[in-house]
Amino acid sequence: MPLHATTSDDLLARIRRRPADRRRILFTGATLVTMEPALGVIDRGDLLVEGDTITAVGRHVPAEDAVVVDATGTILTPGFVDTHRHAWQAQLRRIMPDVDDLGGYVMSTLAGHATVYRPEDMYVGTRLAALTAIDSGITTMLDFSHNSRTRAHSDAAIRALLDTGIRGVHASMGPHFGAWDRQWPGDLTRLKDTYFSSDDQLLTLRLAALATDEIAGPALAYGPELARTARDLGIGVSVDAVFGTSSSEAVLRWAEEGILSPEVTLIHATGLTPEAWKAMGETGTTVALAPTSDAQIGLETAIPAVDEALCAGIRPGLSIDVEVALAADMFTQMRTLHAIQRMRAVNAAYGTDREPSRITTHDVLDFATLQGARTNGLAGVTGSLTPGKKADLLVVQAEDLNNMPLNDPIGTVVLGADARNITAVLVNGEPRKWNGQVLDVDLPALRREVHASRDHVLAAARPSPRS
Repeated sequence: MPLHATTSDDLLARIRRRPADRRRILFTGATLVTMEPALGVIDRGDLLVEGDTITAVGRHVPAEDAVVVDATGTILTPGFVDTHRHAWQAQLRRIMPDVDDLGGYVMSTLAGHATVYRPEDMYVGTRLAALTAIDSGITTMLDFSHNSRTRAHSDAAIRALLDTGIRGVHASMGPHFGAWDRQWPGDLTRLKDTYFSSDDQLLTLRLAALATDEIAGPALAYGPELARTARDLGIGVSVDAVFGTSSSEAVLRWAEEGILSPEVTLIHATGLTPEAWKAMGETGTTVALAPTSDAQIGLETAIPAVDEALCAGIRPGLSIDVEVALAADMFTQMRTLHAIQRMRAVNAAYGTDREPSRITTHDVLDFATLQGARTNGLAGVTGSLTPGKKADLLVVQAEDLNNMPLNDPIGTVVLGADARNITAVLVNGEPRKWNGQVLDVDLPALRREVHASRDHVLAAARPSPRS
């Protein structure tokens, strides 16, 4: 069988002929990296999807009337989970690849380009980011949407997530700089009633905030008032720019105020004090690391805080952060974190008789899947190939040139594979990438929209020449 016959167009046509709620898809003969502790890795395993749900995982699962996908020579894994990305910026990708520090990013992007975004620019950037996420195996993306200048800007960002079919988390926040309607956070009630009225849907809502008032003033900083808003709406909270002494003091203050919990995610968490980590661990607060962002932009210590998190009993999720300067895929995040932590571990033990305390490829895949889902408040929904969870999964070609021969499936996914090896992506049981191509996208039309939006933003943000 040719390798990519696994996900042939004929199979896709057979799958799509059935109504979504009556579909049965049986993947057979794959190496199943379930990321479910009770199931582990299953060699030559089968996985059954019924409608939007995984219903059976094991060997010799009965086919009955299912469309059978011979997945021999592939690895099936849960879809990756991105716990923090500013998706609206995607048309500005790599516009500042050698950014020197946080201040350079803030002044160029947030104080400059962001201020001229129209609702249609929010839509184009967010849609581009979500489609790219799907292409690289990210089935769940938390969009930290901190450019909601008007209600229309928020609506456009949410509509973009809906139109791509990704499992999206819209984390809403007002802008840092420039003119805006000051509709946030009051508009969260309308957003929830309009787009998030059901608990059983692809999109979920969170409140987004900053750790302190240093960058954008007190209105966007997390505290009792915003915590009360989130609690009244029954939604989680994602807090960005958590680093350094001032954030450590804020964390301790939040703990005293009783507004840290498993429903709160702290993003970055670099350069925090041991006391802050202790408070986070004791309250079950979740953490979203951004490995390339911390290291490349140089946030506080510039070292992703995985050791600190693990010492506090927190298994973190992973995230992309800003595409204006960084890579957009989870493979890069896993490899960066894996390499940096192991380097630190060996360096710390060098010249002593101590054994280095290294994380493993299993650890970083766990962070990128199951722990990411937990961080986003979706642990019961996605993140592992567990019967009863939604069918968010990847088919990875294990016998492609860069992966063969398959010796260790987790090592292959973390250290060998990339987006070209992902021949199929299912989100909620729906094929979103098949035979190596993202589905239902008019690429030339998308390209025109992206270029037009980018050109508008750059022209509008450019200072007028002096007369």
